[in-house]
Amino acid sequence: MVPRGLFITGTDTGVGKTRVASAIARCLRQSGRRVGVLKPLSTGAERRGEELIPEDAWTLLAAIERDAPRDAVAPLIFEAAVAPAVAAILAGKPLRFKHVERVTREAIEWWSERCEVLIVEGVGGLLTPIAQRATVADLAASIGFPLLIVARRSLGTLNHTLLTVEAARSRGLAIAGLVFNEVEPNQIAPAEGEALDDLVPRLDGVPILGRLPYREDPTTLSVSLRFVEWNDVAAESRVPAMVPGHVDSTGSGEVETHREHATAP
Repeated sequence: MVPRGLFITGTDTGVGKTRVASAIARCLRQSGRRVGVLKPLSTGAERRGEELIPEDAWTLLAAIERDAPRDAVAPLIFEAAVAPAVAAILAGKPLRFKHVERVTREAIEWWSERCEVLIVEGVGGLLTPIAQRATVADLAASIGFPLLIVARRSLGTLNHTLLTVEAARSRGLAIAGLVFNEVEPNQIAPAEGEALDDLVPRLDGVPILGRLPYREDPTTLSVSLRFVEWNDVAAESRVPAMVPGHVDSTGSGEVETHREHATAP
């Protein structure tokens, strides 16, 4: 059975998705929930010899204080710090969406017997290309969990936020809420509070679940989010239960990235 879950996306890259996703996972763990984490696509991984280290994925795993196979946490890993579709081409092979779906569903199947709530983190923004003719939005639709949109607390965030909400709604994606995150210290504009208050009626019912200050220690962000009932915010997938082997991943040109069946550190 597929667990309840949230799909963490952002208005852009560098808005603090991993910090927020880790904080939510930590809140759920501290409330007594069995939590799983998954970052289907990781780019900008550090190479150590023959191994690629997906730092964001391991940060998520550290938040729940559990061990899991690499394929269940970070099934697709790329060294280039660019969109996955581009990183795959730079690696020598195009990445097909069917392949992304297959490894993602295999990871969710692994977690389904081991967690109550699954936190899935996307890459970049909602329309970041992840494969040939596919974006993060397509992956979110395939998984079926509601979106938690992370936005930067800075000048220009209103436009980026409304564009992301509009893009999600135009694709029929459910939105659980928004979290505004101060990525760098002293980044909040003087009139930020009034601007976000003005944003609320424009969101047509999408709740703002958090306004996070910058924290030098990202593990303390869970303090600011602990009053949200994240288990209630998470929801069951809106797609049919996943059937092993259902996704056809045949065809040439699918990328085989660095994947290991080993317990993550």
